[in-house]
This record gives sequence, C-alpha cells and structure tokens, in this order.
Amino acid sequence: MKVELDIEDRQAIALAVMEMLKPLIAGNGKQSSSDELLDVQGACSYLKVSKQWIYERTHLNEIPFYKMEGHLRFKKSELDKWLQRYHTPAALR
Repeated sequence: MKVELDIEDRQAIALAVMEMLKPLIAGNGKQSSSDELLDVQGACSYLKVSKQWIYERTHLNEIPFYKMEGHLRFKKSELDKWLQRYHTPAALR
C-alpha cells in the first residue's frame, strides 16, 4: 500500500523526528542525564505531581523505585520508560 503525504505532513514528520533526536545529538557520547537518580522531591518535580501522589504510587508498586534504608529513589530513565506506557499518539488526518 502506497501512501501519499503532502508537504505539510512530511515537514511535520521531519520536525517530530528532529525533536526526538535532539537529546541524542546533544549528549555527544556523554553519559545521559536519564541515568540520574532522583529523590522524592526530584521525582515530584520531574513528574509534576505531589509528594502524596509519589508515596501512593510507590506503596501500590505502580511506579519503579528503589528503597535504600528507608529512602526512596527513582532512576530517571526508568520513570521515562514507565511514562511511555501512558503515551497517546496524535491522530493523523
């Protein structure tokens, strides 16, 4: 099946691909900030949620976390993977 795309669609796809590649290009082979370890406050800031939300989700084992001697920690890359489960792609025209 062959699909014809008009110029606006092709440009939108190209821009979307460029946006996805920016973090990879900007890293220049350096360790990714996605390996960053976050505390509860950092996870709250990153996910834009309250501390209560974080504690509820960890209690229910709904988000990936580490518990080190009573301290909760979150790997940014694992939160990113978890977030992808909730991604809803845009509808194409």
